[in-house]
Amino acid sequence: MDSNTRWREQLRIIIFQSDTKPGRRFDKILLVIILCSLLVAIIDSIESVHRQYADLFAWIEWGLTFIFAVEYILRLYCSPKPLKYAFSFYGLIDLLAIVPGILAIYYSDAQYLLIVRVVRMLRIFRVLKLSPYLKQANYLLAALQGSKQKIIVFLVTVSTLVTVFGTLMYVVEGPQHGFTSIPKGIYWAIVTLTTVGFGDIVPKTPVGQILSSLVMITGYSIIAVPTGIFTAELANAMRGGQLEHHCPVCAKDSHEHSAAFCSRCGNALFPKVDSIPASTPSGKT
Repeated sequence: MDSNTRWREQLRIIIFQSDTKPGRRFDKILLVIILCSLLVAIIDSIESVHRQYADLFAWIEWGLTFIFAVEYILRLYCSPKPLKYAFSFYGLIDLLAIVPGILAIYYSDAQYLLIVRVVRMLRIFRVLKLSPYLKQANYLLAALQGSKQKIIVFLVTVSTLVTVFGTLMYVVEGPQHGFTSIPKGIYWAIVTLTTVGFGDIVPKTPVGQILSSLVMITGYSIIAVPTGIFTAELANAMRGGQLEHHCPVCAKDSHEHSAAFCSRCGNALFPKVDSIPASTPSGKT
């Protein structure tokens, strides 16, 4: 192995492998740089600060963009399969961390796209070794899948209600009270039904106020429905995960806790343990 290949392999271990001490150190430094770039983008969005320190923030951003560009090139260089990395999730995110900084040179408003660098903070899961805990997200996914149809029905029902209430309020109040169109009335119905209550449009007539009270009561009645649906499905998913047994023959899971045999192939879920005969005292059979 020549020196170039050896150096490339060492660089790959540092950049891509977070289970080594140099790899963890590299990822931590990278996370600090990402946080600094996000902080610069956030502070620079303040108009008074931007007017006073625009040039300073521009130089800082160009320097950070240069660092991310060098890092991206090094990842391509030491990756065993550069194209596979370039089109992977992290590869695309790394590229997106560079593009806004380059665009900001020609389009000043593009600097606010730098906030996409926050996605690169996903690397913190590799540093802190939190990936085993992400398996618990399967419960959330299972709950979302199980409650999908119920939530769709709920959203259709709510959409129908806000359309009806918005139309009625447009007819009752009219443009003279701010309800200039049916979409405007639907907007008011959504704000009222969700108990947000911006107050930019309010009913003025007694009939409109009665209708508004009805919408508020309806909102309090149905606001907890999707939460209850999701909570029930989440409880079922967690209960199922705790009670499931894995069949060693056909690989079927989700058996009941008390099940001893697979419901698909009939094989035993647990291996049999041969009983060991108790020893008898000497001289006795």
